[in-house]
Amino acid sequence: MSIDISTKENETARASLELLYHISRELTAALDLRTVLQRVLLLSVQNVGAINGSIIALDDIGQPIDSAIIVDGDFKDLPTSQLNITFQHGLAGWVARNREAALLPDTSQDERWMRRPDDAKDRTGPKSAVSAPLMARDKLIGVMTLVHPHTDFFGVDHLNLVQAISDQAGTAVLNARLYAESQRQARVMTAVAESAAVITGSLNVEDVLQSILEQISQALRVEVVSLALLDSQNGELEFRASTNKNNGRIFGMRLAEGEDVAGWVAQQGIGTVIADTRVDARFSKEFDQRSGFETRAIACAPIRSQGQLIGVLEARNPVSGSFDDDALLVLTGIGSLAGTAIRHAQLFERLEAAHQRYRELFEDSIDPILVTDWQGCIMEANRQAEITINRDRDAFRNLTVDNLHVVNQDEVGKNFANLVSGETISYEANLLIEGGREIPVQVHARKVQIEGVSHLQWILRDITERKNLDNLRNDLLSMVYHDLRSPLANIVSSLDVLATMLPASADKGLKSLLNIAVRSTERIQRLTNSLLDINRLEAGQPVGNRQSIDPHTLFNDALDAVSPIAQNKKIEIETSIPAELSQVFVDGDMIRRVLINLIENAVKFSPAGGKIYLRAREEEKFVQMAVEDTGPGIPPSEHKRIFEKFTRLHAKDGPRGLGLGLAYCRLAVNGHGGQIWVESEPGSGASFIFTLPIADETH
Repeated sequence: MSIDISTKENETARASLELLYHISRELTAALDLRTVLQRVLLLSVQNVGAINGSIIALDDIGQPIDSAIIVDGDFKDLPTSQLNITFQHGLAGWVARNREAALLPDTSQDERWMRRPDDAKDRTGPKSAVSAPLMARDKLIGVMTLVHPHTDFFGVDHLNLVQAISDQAGTAVLNARLYAESQRQARVMTAVAESAAVITGSLNVEDVLQSILEQISQALRVEVVSLALLDSQNGELEFRASTNKNNGRIFGMRLAEGEDVAGWVAQQGIGTVIADTRVDARFSKEFDQRSGFETRAIACAPIRSQGQLIGVLEARNPVSGSFDDDALLVLTGIGSLAGTAIRHAQLFERLEAAHQRYRELFEDSIDPILVTDWQGCIMEANRQAEITINRDRDAFRNLTVDNLHVVNQDEVGKNFANLVSGETISYEANLLIEGGREIPVQVHARKVQIEGVSHLQWILRDITERKNLDNLRNDLLSMVYHDLRSPLANIVSSLDVLATMLPASADKGLKSLLNIAVRSTERIQRLTNSLLDINRLEAGQPVGNRQSIDPHTLFNDALDAVSPIAQNKKIEIETSIPAELSQVFVDGDMIRRVLINLIENAVKFSPAGGKIYLRAREEEKFVQMAVEDTGPGIPPSEHKRIFEKFTRLHAKDGPRGLGLGLAYCRLAVNGHGGQIWVESEPGSGASFIFTLPIADETH
């Protein structure tokens, strides 16, 4: 009897080994995950004697990714939602969580079995089931469950056999799963790579958007693809493109943050797939209402550029009825490419627009404009330059900028060194016109960047009218000076005679009137003398009649002339002049008029009841003098300009004049070898400072 039992056990073991060998050979013949699952399940059902069965493949986190199901000898497809419920609440879920095989002689008596309506007694009734985990490399790969319609059909031998088959199949399922993942990644990479080649093939924004939609449509095989870009000003999404035939009705549609699926994706920054829009609260029907399209399923992914969300991609209604598992991965990958392509196209369009605006400004300018390299060779000339200089554009390319005017080296520096910092430098010159004619121009030179390369821009503003006006003013002033000189001398002589004829007992009012007349004529004399000096100094004539003079004398003479004006405005004049101050070598009358001009200006611009400060100190070979007021101050941009002839600050309701006083001061001080400047900020008064040479032993 023992011999028969031993023989039977040996035959059983041999049969099991043959079965496992046969299963191993069958499994190595396929790499497709679904095929491997079906082969494992079919061989198991046939050799164990089961009627129904299932095998569920799991991913690395224990979630179902694929399955094979046999019912009455035929393979069936189970909806993903039902598969998940069965796995979570049924026998397969218990086996997966415990990593332990299970034998259920009677499913109606075991809580691990999830009872469905077809398990009722009047239908299929109780069953017998056996289930085992598929393991490979200590990882849970899946769960296989076999079912027989009769209770107590399966025993321990069946359990051991199912476990052995599962152990044998685990590696094959793992390899198939890895192969499926590699194939999926290859498909994704292929789709993304093909999309990259097409999407980045243009720098036109509209072409790029259309290419993105076409690539997604081909990769995911969907009915409609739409694209919305984020408005950074208000955070809204604006639909910019769609493959829908009613694209015109969709174009410009806006979604607030969090509104609809696209708004949710933009808000959360992550993609999503909605298999059934009817059961998802995030879906809004507004898109369908405007487009006349019915959305059943939707995949949505963010578009990013340099880590920032700039838009959203939507794919609606896969042709197959449901999205592939890698749909969101493909959509997200293309979205990343799209973000870079869109940003590049937008930047290119902005650059093109800026370039076009520059060309329009360049060509339509009323002033001649030249663009040169740093050797002065002319690279570009605008239309006005052609007209003014009477040369065609090609002729300019054979010229340098100094062929057209004498470049002021003192201003621009050697090899244009003073233009390197980017500061605009201006000076006056004569522009040489074809035919030998010259026109006066104000030259404005500065460094510019054109397509990333540094150039020099020369604006040549015609100042012929200004020069003519200056000459007219000078002629008028010269005429006024010469016409005033003789009658003014007669008035001065007459006033001197009247002063000597006026008795000591004369009425104080008469004396006051005479003093006013004397001071007024003195002021007119100062003005006419200053006009004469301006003409002489501008003509380059040296300062004559220079002698050593005590600075105190100059200050006292100036104060004597200005004090009555200051007293009328109740302005206090405070002096801070060292007693021991070196004498200066100057034309006393000219410098006295400089001080009078500066103090008179200080009185004009200081408020009633204000203060004026007169200061002086020695500085190396010069005496530095300063007149400080408490007026409104002078903007830094005007500090140089106010010393030019006929320049007046446009102060509302402020004092007015001819704009010659400070021009005279500059010419007079510079003519003595000194310098004059202003230190001021708006609202903090102004300090006019000038230097005069100290008299040495030879003077």
